[in-house]
Amino acid sequence: MTTLVTGGAGFISTTLIGRLLGRGDKVLALDNFSRGSRDNIAGFIGHDHFAFAQVDLSDLIAFRAAVSAHGGMGPVTEVWHLAANSDIPAGIADARVDLRDTFVTTFNTLEIMQEIGAKRLYFASSSAVYGDLGDKLLTEDIGPLFPISAYGAMKLASEAAISAAAEKFLDVALLFRFPNVVGVPATHGVLLDFMRRLRQDRCVLQVLGDGTQQKAYLHVSDLVDAMLLVQARSTARLDAFNIGPTDLGVTVRAIAAETVAVAAPGAELRFGQGNKGWIGDVPRFAYSTAKLQALGWRPSMDSLTAIRRAIREIAAQECVT
Repeated sequence: MTTLVTGGAGFISTTLIGRLLGRGDKVLALDNFSRGSRDNIAGFIGHDHFAFAQVDLSDLIAFRAAVSAHGGMGPVTEVWHLAANSDIPAGIADARVDLRDTFVTTFNTLEIMQEIGAKRLYFASSSAVYGDLGDKLLTEDIGPLFPISAYGAMKLASEAAISAAAEKFLDVALLFRFPNVVGVPATHGVLLDFMRRLRQDRCVLQVLGDGTQQKAYLHVSDLVDAMLLVQARSTARLDAFNIGPTDLGVTVRAIAAETVAVAAPGAELRFGQGNKGWIGDVPRFAYSTAKLQALGWRPSMDSLTAIRRAIREIAAQECVT
C-alpha cells in the first residue's frame, strides 16, 4: 500500500509519516516548502519505503507529474491531505493565499485521486470552519457554519468539495477538525511566535490582544494518535471528527507566562486591546470531542500539559535557554 501525504514536509506530517512508515506503509510525500522544510524530512530520506517530491500542489499539471514519476512505488490507495496555508497573516493580507494553498490544493488532490483510482481520503480540517459561536458547545453536527476567516472559509469549502467527491467516487472520506496543535518541528503558531520575540528581546513580550483569548491545545503526538485511531475504528464512509483535549483550554495570558518562565524569566508581559489577536481570530470556543471519545480515544495530555511540553521542545528547537 502506498500512502500519499500532501504537505509532507510540514509540522504535523512529520509525525504522521513516522507513524505510517512504522506500520509498514510506503509513503510518497509532496510539499512546496512554503512552511515545511527539507530538514523536517531528513530522517526519512533513504528509507526504502519513502519518497519525496517538491511540488506546488496548486499546479495540477505539476502535481500529476510528481505522482506519475513515483509510480514505481505501487498504486496510491489512500491520501492524507494536510497541505494548506498555515501563514494566517498572509491569508489576512491576501485571501487569495488561502484560496490557492488551501482550497485549490484540495480540489487538485481530488482530481488526482479520481485519475489514479485512490478512494480513501483523510483530510486535515479545522475548528475554524465553525466561526465564532461564543461559548456554544461545538459539536460536529452544529450549524449553520459561518467561518470568520479566509482560512476557515477555504477549509469549509474543501469539506464541501470532499463531500461531493464522496458521492461521486470516494469510498472513505474522513474530515479531522483540528484545535490548536503544538509541538515540534514548529513552523508557526503562538508558541513559536513568542519564543522568537523573546529571543530578540528578553526584557519584554508583546502579546496581541488582551490575553483573555482561551482555546484548546493538543500536542501533535496526541493528534496523530487520534487520527490513526479514527482511521482504524470508524466505519463511516463520510464523517467529520473534532479532535482535541477534553478540557476547555488555556488563556493566551497563561501561555505567555509559561513561555516567559522558560525562555526569559522576569520578562515583562505587555498586552494589547480587545479579546482578538487578529482579524478572523476566534477568541474562545468550547470544543466537544464526545464523538471521538466514543471510539475509545483519550488524550495523554490536557491543554496546559501540552503547552508546557511544547514550550520546552520549541525552546530547544530555537536554541532559546
